[in-house]
Amino acid sequence: MKSKISIGIVILLVLIQFIPIKRNERLADESFDISYYYNLPKGSEVSNILKTSCYDCHSNNTSSPWYSKIAPVSWYLANHVNGGKKKLNFSEWKYLDEAKREHKIEEVIEIIQDDEMPLTSYTLLHQDAKLTVEEKENLLRFFESL
Repeated sequence: MKSKISIGIVILLVLIQFIPIKRNERLADESFDISYYYNLPKGSEVSNILKTSCYDCHSNNTSSPWYSKIAPVSWYLANHVNGGKKKLNFSEWKYLDEAKREHKIEEVIEIIQDDEMPLTSYTLLHQDAKLTVEEKENLLRFFESL
């Protein structure tokens, strides 16, 4: 009986791998990105911090590790990324009207000050995404200057 259950679980795990999910890996038109909108040079400190600590969940370009292609982890990550993009998508900054941009900037400043982002669940596997005190200060200076 236990072996039939084990075989059934293995078959189920194999079969769910064929359920397609929409991945967040499309290249976005860079002209809509916050970096382009505010003329942040590629490789600048703020641009690098955003890409390392924010863009996986808050842009149209997620860097997907190997485990993100295995169901049911892929379902969780896709849901998580879609939720993050719904709240804030740096790749679509140009689409926002001025009032929404100002509101998003205020939210980002508050979230950085309250150490709410990046999420601990993310930084556990992405140590380089943890924000140092200096990185937080640089981000705050940038967003407060807008």
